[in-house]
Amino acid sequence: MIHTDAERAAGSAEFRGVRAHGVIEHIDARAEGHRLAEGGFWVVVGDFDGRIDAWRMGEVDYADAVGGETRPAPPSGRAWSGPPADAWETSLDRSAYMRGVAHIREDIRNGSVYQVNLCRVLSAPLPAGPDGPDAVALSERLAIGNPARHASRIAIPPSGSYPGTWIVSASPELYLSVDGEKVRSSPIKGTAAPGTAMLDKDVAENVMITDLVRNDLSHVADPGTVAVPELLAEHEHPGLTHLESTVEASLAPHYRWTPAMWPALLGGTFPPGSVSGAPKSSALRIIEREETAPRGPYCGAIGWIDADARRAELAVGIRTFWWSDGLLRFGTGAGITWGSDPAGEWDETELKARRLIGLASTEIIDR
Repeated sequence: MIHTDAERAAGSAEFRGVRAHGVIEHIDARAEGHRLAEGGFWVVVGDFDGRIDAWRMGEVDYADAVGGETRPAPPSGRAWSGPPADAWETSLDRSAYMRGVAHIREDIRNGSVYQVNLCRVLSAPLPAGPDGPDAVALSERLAIGNPARHASRIAIPPSGSYPGTWIVSASPELYLSVDGEKVRSSPIKGTAAPGTAMLDKDVAENVMITDLVRNDLSHVADPGTVAVPELLAEHEHPGLTHLESTVEASLAPHYRWTPAMWPALLGGTFPPGSVSGAPKSSALRIIEREETAPRGPYCGAIGWIDADARRAELAVGIRTFWWSDGLLRFGTGAGITWGSDPAGEWDETELKARRLIGLASTEIIDR
């Protein structure tokens, strides 16, 4: 649906090296995914629970990406006002989370699944107007305190004819990038505090999920082109270290920016394997059983598709804040395998959340 001039002025998004604003139209990408290859620049948000929204934007600026280096926008100077540090609540407390880990280990013992990503959602009241809190101010605070390769900010107010969204993400993980016929995914599995060795469980977990991503991409790939140029590489991030692998492939000719491309690519890979589990279908059933709050865009997909340039970059929605209904939310989780220790997995969720929750709170917590 095409919208009015007033509606076009609304909505903005910023990603690594890309800025866009002015919504022209919105689509349900599950129902109209063929549109994503036809033309235009689309901002995409996929909820882990299944919904995928896309907004076509009227103006796009790549001018800050020069020679492969990204020049950030000048700081706004606006101060972020977040919830008090002690206002955050969790959808699963420590005891409930550890019980969930024990249940999943029992599922693994029974042969139902090999690995499941178990998550919880932190939330705190944060009243704001219909456009939400100041997304620019929070994204600038995160850029200083927790810089991330796939950081993003999307603030699209709802209109009478399309839904809005409010997301500020410091994601380090690539879900899908597309450049012409080449598609790439870089799953992260395995987390340790700086200076701490990865466990055997972390290595096994990463190998399992890398194999799952290889299988997901094989459904849209030219036969024989799926490759793993990076396996079990340790990457340093603010406050922690991750194990990361990379899977690449060439799209089969009938998927190369044809109407069939995005329905097949999203249908075969979403939600991302690194934040669901293996086998994915079994893991999703267990996640629904164990988790008590919807994940929303956390663990979903956040990014952009430029059909005219035949390029796209979608991050996995981890290290991500989203706001709705007067609540600021943030998700954190861990991959559960047979080798998991329930207390250790809870500690991993704390490690992943601590720095970012501190940055988003009114009282900055120095950890």
